Amino acid sequence: MRGFHGFRRPDGRVGVRNWVAVLPTVACANGVAEAITREVPGTVPLLHGHGCGRGMPDVGIHFRTLVGILKNPNVAAAVVVGLGCEVIKAEALAEQVRACGKPVAWLEIQGEGGSRKSTERGIALARDFVESAKRLQREEVPLSELVLGLECGGSDAFSGVTANPAVGLLSDYVVENGGTVILTEATEMIGTAHILAKRACSQEVACRVEEVIRRAERNVKDLLGPLASMVIAPGNMDGGMSSIVEKSLGCIKKGGSTPIVEVVEYGQPPSRRGLVIMEGPGYDGESMAGLAASGCQAVVFTTGRGNPIGFPTVPVIKVASNPRMYRQMEDDMDVNAGAVLEGAKLEEVAEELKRVLHQTLDGRPTRAEENRQGGILCLYSTVPSF
Repeated sequence: MRGFHGFRRPDGRVGVRNWVAVLPTVACANGVAEAITREVPGTVPLLHGHGCGRGMPDVGIHFRTLVGILKNPNVAAAVVVGLGCEVIKAEALAEQVRACGKPVAWLEIQGEGGSRKSTERGIALARDFVESAKRLQREEVPLSELVLGLECGGSDAFSGVTANPAVGLLSDYVVENGGTVILTEATEMIGTAHILAKRACSQEVACRVEEVIRRAERNVKDLLGPLASMVIAPGNMDGGMSSIVEKSLGCIKKGGSTPIVEVVEYGQPPSRRGLVIMEGPGYDGESMAGLAASGCQAVVFTTGRGNPIGFPTVPVIKVASNPRMYRQMEDDMDVNAGAVLEGAKLEEVAEELKRVLHQTLDGRPTRAEENRQGGILCLYSTVPSF
């Protein structure tokens, strides 16, 4: 069995990247966080548009997600930048992260005397963390230490025929070697509850699977009414899809064939190894933020139309579903699952996926990383802001 080489963290988990994260607790602190990272190589800004002006359900979701993203083992240390008058407080967030043994510091712009003084202090803190992180060495670990996230975006009619089934074989490989795979995007499971429930390891898990999908379907119907079956992107339709159920039947193939051992909330780390379902939206950015918060060290992302987006602290492996798009966007794609349409076998594509996954875990940049497609944090919200 092949393992990978990663950075062992104080809580026992293993990271495949070694970032020092600079996280604003609120959108008002984005400028200072970004200014710090401009001056300190080895840091990454986790910019977002939230942190205040939300009801309690979303405050809880956002707090849990931000804490989880900093606890992700790909983050070696963190500087938390608050404003001072927001709902999500820098000190409270930092204390939650510190509980897992990770080096973390916090500051507030109002308490430091403004943006410039805050930036200067943040730069000093970040530089110390980066120097400490540089001294960390990778060690060989078994594949059972991996938590792999699954995502699809900009899907087409070939996604469920080439890319997603090939990723399903990769998922089986990870699970069979003791690792964990997280399948999410509950909106893109609508119409498949009867299929996924049969794969649950217990009646309790089966009921949770059905509940999550039923809630997603109810939400779509409440928002779209008679157009609920068309809750797919224009690009999906241009790519040959006709309804959400058609997309869902392809989406769930990413989860392979092993039993579903657990269902977790958005951004919640699994408590069991194996195939896990995370309740979360189909929107790519919000979905990947939840996967990072749940502890995924890497994400495999299938696309048929060509979606280049990555994530700031988690390597995202892009898998093309058709050869035309792969050739057109080769600079953004890591694997061409569309080779199946030109005579290759799914098993051959799966072997290529395994090779690329192991290279990525060992430190080789993905195309999204090379292209600096990390983007910003998109946090899942359930209600409008005040």
